[in-house]
Amino acid sequence: MSDGFLPRWSLKTEGVVMPDERLPTGQMVVVGLQHVVAMFGATVLAPILMGFDPNVSILFSGIATLIFFLVVGGRVPSYLGSSFAFIGPVLVATGASVGSPNPNIPLALGGIIAAGALYFLIGLVVQLAGHRWIERLMPPVVTGAIVAAIGLVLAPIAINSASGVTPDNQNGSDFARWIALATVVAVGLVAVYAPGMWRRLPVLIGGALGYLIYFICANVLGLGQAIDFSKIGAAAWFGLPSFQSPVFDMRAMSLIAPVAVILVAENLGHIKAIGAMTGRNLDPYLGRAFMGDGVATMLSGAAGGTGMTTYAENMGVMAVTRIYSTLVFLIAAAFALLLGLSPKFGAFIGTIPGPVLGGLSIVVFGLIAATAGRIWVENRVDFSNPRNLITVAVALVLGAGNFKLNVAGFTLDGIGTATFGAIILYHLLNMAPGTADRTETVH
Repeated sequence: MSDGFLPRWSLKTEGVVMPDERLPTGQMVVVGLQHVVAMFGATVLAPILMGFDPNVSILFSGIATLIFFLVVGGRVPSYLGSSFAFIGPVLVATGASVGSPNPNIPLALGGIIAAGALYFLIGLVVQLAGHRWIERLMPPVVTGAIVAAIGLVLAPIAINSASGVTPDNQNGSDFARWIALATVVAVGLVAVYAPGMWRRLPVLIGGALGYLIYFICANVLGLGQAIDFSKIGAAAWFGLPSFQSPVFDMRAMSLIAPVAVILVAENLGHIKAIGAMTGRNLDPYLGRAFMGDGVATMLSGAAGGTGMTTYAENMGVMAVTRIYSTLVFLIAAAFALLLGLSPKFGAFIGTIPGPVLGGLSIVVFGLIAATAGRIWVENRVDFSNPRNLITVAVALVLGAGNFKLNVAGFTLDGIGTATFGAIILYHLLNMAPGTADRTETVH
């Protein structure tokens, strides 16, 4: 990498594309669009569940990604989108129901800004004091467990979407499930058998094939609910979303601010995973990554958006395409800005059927969980050590079962309980005589 503020991206036309490399311009644009497709479902779903305006979150996901890119100097490939870790605390703080319009969004925004500020301060401490202490707090066995738990806790969301589950239809439909499975197969076939550049676009092409299959089966053959294209024609080409201003309430802030700890664990796990994928040590950028994410979260909260986090969904895309160029995320951010500012473009993306998004989510969320295995293998985690084995076992079940816990009015969901559970349990089991000097890795 260059010693300048930003890398000098060298051209690469085949094989693994590293963070400081790039593809030809046309291919970069298409790969960037694929990352938008990967992030879209979750970035839209999180604000919908909290009662926020999805267009604001889409817009600020692009802005957040640009901020992150600049703060890390273009060295860490990541896309930032709506964080699911905020859903539970926001609903508790605002008294809103899942998926319903939220009348107290300003209260939530004050808490989101507080979480972003705490996140930034943690990043500043890491940047000034070094990252070793946070690695001791969360060694590879713990970060791997957290990454796996994140993928597992998202699994029911993917399955519900793939099954066609809605508030009016809790059982879903076989039609939706078959469409989702067809999309999964399409992604797999493209990833393994497609020629040349096409093989690098499994999520985008697989999603398009799933969309086409759904259109034929539903709109042409009448086997399912037809895709409604009327909203595309009615939507304006350009327009601003509905911004809102924050209200700073101590109770709401105390409920939402601790989410920063979960974001730290998520980001740490993501950077470790990307480092494992690329074979590069990205640890020196941990502090800057935390600060960039913290600033992005504060800015998003100041205008009516959700809290932001580095997206594991896009990590999954990188894992399957082996394209890690940070320039790709500038392009993806530009697409997100268009989405946020173009109701018509957003309306088109909004026509993607839930079962198709569900099929894509099955693949991407599964890749997130599978990345944990790579972290453990790369760091040679010793699972014959009962401390490591029990830590991972407990975290996986807490995440997969979405174990919820109320602590002083603060609700931790599966990601939170798995995160804190893994950290606390690992160090609790490390307190026994003779274990403090036993490493979790085998060299």
